[in-house]
Amino acid sequence: MEWTVESENIAGIRSGSADIRPGRNVVQGANWQGKSSFLKAIETSMGTETPLTEGETSGRVDLETPEGEYSVELERRNDTVVRNGEPFLDDEYDRIRADLYAFLDEDNAIRQVVRRGDNLEELLAKPLDFENIEAEIADRKAERSSIERELEQAQEAARRLPSLQEDVTQLANELDDLEATRDELDQTDERDEDSDREELSKLQAELSQTEQRKEQLSDSVTRIENKLEEVREEYESLSVPDEDVTAELAEAREKQQSIQGDVDLLQSVYSVNKRVLEEDRGDLLTNVDHGLLEDQFNCWVCGGETSEDELRDNLNDLSERISELKAEAAEYDERAEELERKQDEIREAGRRRDDLERQIDDLETKLADRRESLESATERLESLDERIADLNDSVSEHSDELTEIKSEIKHTETQLDEKREELERAERQAERRSVLETEYEELEAEIESLRNRKEEIKRRTRDAFDDAIADLLDRFDTSFETARLTSTFDLVVARNGREASIDALSEGELELLGIVAALAGHEAFEVADDVPVMLLDQLGGLTEENLATLVDYLDDRVDILVFTAYPEHSSFDGNVIDPDEWNVITKDTEVAP
Repeated sequence: MEWTVESENIAGIRSGSADIRPGRNVVQGANWQGKSSFLKAIETSMGTETPLTEGETSGRVDLETPEGEYSVELERRNDTVVRNGEPFLDDEYDRIRADLYAFLDEDNAIRQVVRRGDNLEELLAKPLDFENIEAEIADRKAERSSIERELEQAQEAARRLPSLQEDVTQLANELDDLEATRDELDQTDERDEDSDREELSKLQAELSQTEQRKEQLSDSVTRIENKLEEVREEYESLSVPDEDVTAELAEAREKQQSIQGDVDLLQSVYSVNKRVLEEDRGDLLTNVDHGLLEDQFNCWVCGGETSEDELRDNLNDLSERISELKAEAAEYDERAEELERKQDEIREAGRRRDDLERQIDDLETKLADRRESLESATERLESLDERIADLNDSVSEHSDELTEIKSEIKHTETQLDEKREELERAERQAERRSVLETEYEELEAEIESLRNRKEEIKRRTRDAFDDAIADLLDRFDTSFETARLTSTFDLVVARNGREASIDALSEGELELLGIVAALAGHEAFEVADDVPVMLLDQLGGLTEENLATLVDYLDDRVDILVFTAYPEHSSFDGNVIDPDEWNVITKDTEVAP
């Protein structure tokens, strides 16, 4: 599970790489060697920090793990550092938990709050703001309502089962009686009458179907005609500009980029010269004659003699020129955006025109097909009417009893099939009662759990704090006997059986309490499940022995532990990271890493 971290222009590291392994990883080095900056690089790869080196416009961190590769790029835009790429933690909820409870550097918010003696509730409950508990409760309630309706239907189906079974039995008996009557009539009717009546029955059924078909086709023709009229009106009213702005757009973008290049070049010249003057470092570039009123020196560009005031005037002129070019570039950029919008409008109008043409073709084809089908249905109706009239004349001298019986048989068969299907559906619904009841109870429990989520997390956090402080007090010789979080998340310590002031604790004890508070959140929010690494830095208040004890305690909590130590500290078991090969900024130029 070895990880490789490569960084460039991150905090105090110009460039450097290192491997971290499962278990302990100690970054051991002197001041200004980039120990803290290396931990910042890990945080950058996780997506929680953007510590771009001061004065640099870009930086990056590449993280390679057995599960995948992750790359984060930093870019300075108008005094703001912007992060791009794919960090290890792609979810804001995971990043918040990691930043609060796993990345325990000097800037860790919980450690700072403990140092100040402030209330911890906001920080120890902050991830709950990202869980959107109310939305989850609403989703579960909606699901519960659906289950409840389905359960009511299943219970109603169970109540209806005896009645449905009785209806099925009654219809089956009626069908048996009708079929017996039909058999008796069959024996007395002549073959030709039977044939006529059979055909008549079929034709009458077909007549009914054809009438319905004709009505449906007529409605369909009307709908298609109306839709076709709407589409044609839209097509006639649609205007597609016959204009190509591609060349003008390319020209505007080219001019804007060219002017922007000039701005960047002039800005570089302006920034360097202004810094030389503001820091009074002209002697780096030329000889300076310090006069009584002002300094005289040779211009380092042209070699001619000049003064600081003249150079400042020239720089002001250059600044005005840069502003003019920026304004000109902005005008071209605005024009390009306008042309892009116009180009999108032309394309969209063309696409809509093509779509309308296709719709018109499809509707015309469909309309012709429906009209043809309607004409066929009309002709078939006329034919059926004639044939039925002929058959009615043919069988008028015979009894219609058999036809009626057969029609009633078909009707009863249909009713019986429908009732049997209804009975089967009711049986299936009734069988789901126990499953639905279980699902309903589970949803009830989930809703209750979500409602109690915040208080449960707070309780778990306090319990985790109590467990951790009890464990650590057995390992450390502190001036206080115990510590606890109150119900309102105030940190209280006790000494000699009485509450003591946080201000009376040593720096090392405060750092230890800050770590314990963060570990409580780490345990309560199960951070280790998603964040396999823990970082530990800037624990100068702890002795070497206490630092080793703390590392032993933390080692069992995470897969990977990375911490910093000075060269004089005794060697730690585990992977030692040596920063000697890194290219770091010097002590004179380094800002806070």
